[in-house]
Amino acid sequence: MDQIQHKFIEVQGLKHHVAEIGSGPNVVVFLHGFPEIWYSWRHQMVAVAEAGFRALAPDFRGYGLSDPPLEPEKASFSDLIEDLAALLDALGIDKVFLVAKDFGAFPAYLFSLLHQERVQGIMTLGIPYRPPNHPVKYNEHLPEGFYISRWQEPGRAEADFGRLDAKTVVRNIYILFSRSEIPIAAENQEIMDIVDPSTPLPPWFTEGDLEEYGSLYRKSGFRTALQVPYRSFKEDLGITDVIIKVPALLVMGEKDYVLKFPGTEEYIRSGKVKEFVPQLEIVFPPEGTHFIQEQSPDEVNQLILGFLKKHI
Repeated sequence: MDQIQHKFIEVQGLKHHVAEIGSGPNVVVFLHGFPEIWYSWRHQMVAVAEAGFRALAPDFRGYGLSDPPLEPEKASFSDLIEDLAALLDALGIDKVFLVAKDFGAFPAYLFSLLHQERVQGIMTLGIPYRPPNHPVKYNEHLPEGFYISRWQEPGRAEADFGRLDAKTVVRNIYILFSRSEIPIAAENQEIMDIVDPSTPLPPWFTEGDLEEYGSLYRKSGFRTALQVPYRSFKEDLGITDVIIKVPALLVMGEKDYVLKFPGTEEYIRSGKVKEFVPQLEIVFPPEGTHFIQEQSPDEVNQLILGFLKKHI
């Protein structure tokens, strides 16, 4: 961890925080999800660096130590894709492997559609590829207390989160998202109230880890995080060729609650997803939860290294 270096790179008018370790011609860019930041990749960054790769983990705009956009409510997935391209240009990097978790999978796959020549391969944790012209409306098949539906409602999550400090919000979401059930609140209950305050953290997530996240979300707040991803899913990027043409690996934990989103398990296990990602490999770790890279770092590190070495 102490070997990881930190830098700030100004692109598109904002200073972006990038964590970096390792050297070599082959570069791996790690893209975080929510409620995460670069730190969620700490175990993987060190592992790939020790294997001879250069590892980079940016904080998306409005997350962690990166500057927020001037108008967070107008942030978009397009911004994240353009930021990534600009960061690579600023660092003089032509081609990368992308390793993405949770909503980070969306800019990773979309980047490969728009900049295929710059992507050697994509590995995603917990989220299968869905072509942008085939959006899935999970909230139509789930109760109104479905967490994504609640967080898409302007002001609802802001009021819910605003009752607590940032560290407690992250704590509650980590507990919720590490379970195998979809977070759904009762009709007169808020999402934060699903978690009993006495519930312990997952055993693989320490108080020190929580403090790291808490301090960074105290700085950034949640305005941009609620906009991207939750309020940006309907964004139209105008992409017509939606087939992913680079090697890909999906790691889908058997105990990841996302597997219970309506139609998701069938979409993956039936092979339907491979119609859109022909070079896709799929792994189902039996004990894997939504935070598998922190829960089982050695297992995930081996999967990443195996994928990278296969496609160099």
